[in-house]
Amino acid sequence: MAVTTKAAIASFGGKLLKCAHNASTTNCEMAFNLYLPPQATINPLRRVPLLIYLAGLTCTGDNGAEKGFFQHAASQKGIAVLYPDTSPRMHELQYPSPFLSKASEHYAKHLSKRISHYTILHVNPWFLTQTGGLKIQGEDDSYDFGSGAGFYVDATKEPWSKGYNMYSYITSELPKAVFDTFEQIDGSRVSIFGHSMGGHGALTLFLKNPGSYKSVSAFAPIANPSNCDWGRKAFGGYFGEENQSKWAEHDATELVKNWKGEPLDILIDVGTSDNFYKQGQLLPENFEKAAQGKGKVDIRWQDGYDHSYFTMATFADDHVNHAARYLLG
Repeated sequence: MAVTTKAAIASFGGKLLKCAHNASTTNCEMAFNLYLPPQATINPLRRVPLLIYLAGLTCTGDNGAEKGFFQHAASQKGIAVLYPDTSPRMHELQYPSPFLSKASEHYAKHLSKRISHYTILHVNPWFLTQTGGLKIQGEDDSYDFGSGAGFYVDATKEPWSKGYNMYSYITSELPKAVFDTFEQIDGSRVSIFGHSMGGHGALTLFLKNPGSYKSVSAFAPIANPSNCDWGRKAFGGYFGEENQSKWAEHDATELVKNWKGEPLDILIDVGTSDNFYKQGQLLPENFEKAAQGKGKVDIRWQDGYDHSYFTMATFADDHVNHAARYLLG
């Protein structure tokens, strides 16, 4: 459970920490990024709220931390940002060098043949980590199921139930480890947001746990997974085709129909050039329709923007400021 800090990188006046800990829910070591704003690093007695960012398919905790530009507004508002991984992973190799070894180059080329629209192997100036899953057969066969695609659920179907418990990890084990280790963070003030699969995770975790999160927002969320190819594949694999009631428990469109909490105030950005929206993977209209009468769901259609981190970086400040209204109000 003890958290190890492997690197500390200056960012917008604060520190971006590269961390890892052994997790019982996932049965492996889990890596995460944590941004501490200058308000927490200059005055360690000051407690700051926490904003959790859930990433999309194939991503790690590095993607949002290094490409989302969320630290910009977070540093201004005095908000810590937590970037978890997207599935259980085994951390196989580390090189304290900015240069790829020959083996790493071969590994990257192998992965690029399988997956073209996301980056699996991440390199930064501090260290290189090659990651795999829990060595479950078929775990690395596709980009949208298994390693890098935990979908923020607790799997009930074997063999995935042995470690694919990202719902429990994100809602319980990880925040406890962070709050116990970093006393500068106020565990009573937490918000959540995410992208794509992580947008699905943010919406469902918020809706399933009234009062646990002060606010929620999303970029291009998979808003009705029971009715898209990505979601059907994930839910069928993790829960079983026959367990439709379990599907509904992790489908934001189904959950929002039964929302009994305070009126909603949800910010969602979707790009009009998002190919995954065009393919019917996101279905934000279904969520918007189901949420009628439950409060405000502000879906902003961003002309010409796609599914990438360029879109998130462009509107990052808006989402951090959305959370700040609830975390600091």
